[in-house]
Amino acid sequence: MSNSNSIENASLPWHEFPTLDLFHGDKHQAFFKKQRQENPIFLCRNHPFYGSFWNVTRYEDIAYVDTHHDIFSSEGSILIEDQDDDFPLPMFIAMDRPDHTKYRESVAPAFSSSVMNEFSSLIQSRTEQTLDALPIGQAFDWVEKVSVELTSQMLATLFGFPFEHRHKLIRWSNLATMTDEDVNAPDFSQRRQSELMACLKAFTELKEQKRGQAQSGDLISMLAHSPHTQSMLPSELLGNVVLLLVAGNDTTRNSMTGGVYALNQFPKQYQLLKQDPSRVEQLVPEIIRWQTPLAYMRRTAKTDTQLGGKTIRAGEKVVMWYASGNCDESVFTNGDEIDITRDRAQLQKHLAFGTGIHRCIGKRLAELQLKILWQQLLERFSHIEVVAPVSWINSNFVKGYSSMQVILHK
Repeated sequence: MSNSNSIENASLPWHEFPTLDLFHGDKHQAFFKKQRQENPIFLCRNHPFYGSFWNVTRYEDIAYVDTHHDIFSSEGSILIEDQDDDFPLPMFIAMDRPDHTKYRESVAPAFSSSVMNEFSSLIQSRTEQTLDALPIGQAFDWVEKVSVELTSQMLATLFGFPFEHRHKLIRWSNLATMTDEDVNAPDFSQRRQSELMACLKAFTELKEQKRGQAQSGDLISMLAHSPHTQSMLPSELLGNVVLLLVAGNDTTRNSMTGGVYALNQFPKQYQLLKQDPSRVEQLVPEIIRWQTPLAYMRRTAKTDTQLGGKTIRAGEKVVMWYASGNCDESVFTNGDEIDITRDRAQLQKHLAFGTGIHRCIGKRLAELQLKILWQQLLERFSHIEVVAPVSWINSNFVKGYSSMQVILHK
């Protein structure tokens, strides 16, 4: 079967893949399942926004690409689209060794085990305060009142950013992952650049302030004092701030929402959780696997290579669909479903944090936030009822939610 025929017969038209509503209503599941079975590595040619690119959908192939840095480069862009030459945002996730290593090591101490231990009580307190303020028996937007609120508080702490202005961090993160195609507004690029320049101004001032103080544990202080990052160009500062904002915002925020959404779809799993709250330890990685908040990462072939019987040429784009690999039936039985009884070792195999040298630096923090949230939810409420169709983000990169109406039941 040819590439075009295989995609044409799937649930999305090949010439539009990946659509901006790819994840709406979880319709991606049937599409990727068909591709894994029939054509797991397929080439899209001449997409109107992205050009031509390879798509990798099986777990084993994704893990191979993600860990073979000598063959597949992160340099330039981890999105399907290339960097905007007029407004580049260089960031260490889109670098190869040795540059990637230097930048990553500059901020790694902010996510150490000792720091996570210190954060635990703070996250606990903030989670309790946020949940205390929620109405019981009345509909409200979970995304706004819980997911965004808890995420913005943590981002402000991580960056040493003024707490009262923390929602700016969410706005800047959202802008960073939007494209012209997402918004479809004639002046969007100009407005986006203008707002991100305001982000740069704020963080340039904050970095200068931190430079004149003794080094502390927040990310901007580390960037200000590390010999590798203290003299970054403005574009490098903005790019790496954006990277860390998106990593801290989209992954955690959409997993906080996705868990509630998923357990409403699979209520038997919620009953298992209520019967044995210690299963939160399995729930957290299972939510992250099932949600896969950042749906893909892109690499670029450094040399001609073979993958799954396909010849990939040097310079061609290769897109690793984590959202597909995390549902691969050869690794996760009934992967499209939440199952908190999965073996713990299997649960830790998920690809949502990436693998290899680019594995998510904030992995432990995201897991800690989700664990504490669900421990508190199980103590306080009999269940959380989703009472209206959820609204998804229009994006084929961020797999997430713009709103979700729920009612809390005691």
